[in-house]
Amino acid sequence: MVGYLPANQRISLAVSLPLRNQDELERLLEDIYDRHSPNFHHYLTVKEFTERFGPSESDYAALQAYAETNGLRVVDKMSNRMVLDIEGPVANIEAALHVNMKIYQQPGQARTFFSADREPSLDLNVPILHISGLDDEVLPVSKNFMASPSVVSRKATGSGPGGSFYGSDLRAAYYGSGTLNGAGQNLAIFSFKGYNSNDINTYFKNEGQTNTVPIKVISVNGASTTCGSGCSDVEQALDIEQALSMAPGLNQLLFYVGKSNVSIFNQMAADNSASSISCSYGWSKNQSSLDPIFEEMASQGQSVFVATGDDGSATAGNVTWPSDDAWVTAVGGTVLTTKSAGGAWSSETGWSQSAGMPSKNNIPIPSYQQLAGVITGSNQGSNTLRNIPDVSSESASEQYLCANGTCRNQGGGTSYAAPLWAGIAAMMNQQAASNGQPNVGFLNTALYDIGVGTGFTTDFHDIKSGSNGAYSAVAYYDLVTGWGSPIGANLISGVVPERR
Repeated sequence: MVGYLPANQRISLAVSLPLRNQDELERLLEDIYDRHSPNFHHYLTVKEFTERFGPSESDYAALQAYAETNGLRVVDKMSNRMVLDIEGPVANIEAALHVNMKIYQQPGQARTFFSADREPSLDLNVPILHISGLDDEVLPVSKNFMASPSVVSRKATGSGPGGSFYGSDLRAAYYGSGTLNGAGQNLAIFSFKGYNSNDINTYFKNEGQTNTVPIKVISVNGASTTCGSGCSDVEQALDIEQALSMAPGLNQLLFYVGKSNVSIFNQMAADNSASSISCSYGWSKNQSSLDPIFEEMASQGQSVFVATGDDGSATAGNVTWPSDDAWVTAVGGTVLTTKSAGGAWSSETGWSQSAGMPSKNNIPIPSYQQLAGVITGSNQGSNTLRNIPDVSSESASEQYLCANGTCRNQGGGTSYAAPLWAGIAAMMNQQAASNGQPNVGFLNTALYDIGVGTGFTTDFHDIKSGSNGAYSAVAYYDLVTGWGSPIGANLISGVVPERR
């Protein structure tokens, strides 16, 4: 400890309340994703979810009143009543939560962080699940990097400068020239900062294309939606560029910017406006507050994709999270070779920096990974812990990127893979809508059924070479590439059969 936070300094908190009827919700989710159940893909609305499983109106109202009585401002109220965003002076927070807000030296680093000195408690007879924002010990990490030209050790086969891959190259390699483009679908991007629209416009201009998808920026808990002086928009720009390249006909791209990861995801769930969601950030595990939100998304038919990280099997648990949550699709990295610039898929290996391993956050193995044929002696996966990734796509340091007012061709990271997969999910939902069917929702059950079934080799590129340090890519599922990368049209039809 090196001091105290000033009493008049204002900080923002996200207070999570627990769900009701948790056992009933888990049984319902099993039915929703069981192809043999009459409830298969019978999703809930936000109102239905809230009435059955959300915190009670009286508890939510009591929490608001408690905050305001203690001089704290309610910033955002959510329609699902799962999170209440508040902010106020440190002195008021200390009094309301019975904590002392202290400053500590971060060991081995030239920075300090603040933290409450004990678990918070409220003079309120309302169950509280978690309070986010009471420390900044571990900062969020974006899962991308910019390599120097000397780091790029091979000649990439894209149509961008120096052979770098445009997003359109990846669409051509993984999907081809089909007609699906995400039409009628909304895709959401998770972010802690805003972006500069000029970077997006420059990217597509240099690529020889024009983006026609409207982008709507949504501020959560009062976050600034701009990216001004001193702000880097690398992560934000690449997420948008990749998603729009894979699904160029989207109805809308929703760009959520917030101060709290819990609040951002909860707003996405409460809005229920996006059929697919991409997140390329990592932070310390907060499973208790995120799991209920991801379960709501699954019950509503929303698909969530999270990049795994970029330090191979050595990637820390506070970076991989929340990709190892059981209710999201974890996306790892590969090294792609195409037959020509802007051409078809030729070959692929596992990327050496693709984060993959049994969960370092001790998340138990989910049922879909307990299917016979998933965990084997050759892939060295865990039979007790959640294994990542689930799927993968091109992530090596050979991506074209426009950000911070300039364009480069050495972008890398699994950040490039998560929004690409979100775009593929939007195309799946487009095909489902054309069939008069509901969204595909949480994808892992379908992906693992395909993986252990007869359609695996026609729906996925089975990547059998490459290592991320402790693990190697092998036939079928592995801890470098998951099931592999998509054979776009086949995989889409494997999840959503075309109407005949």
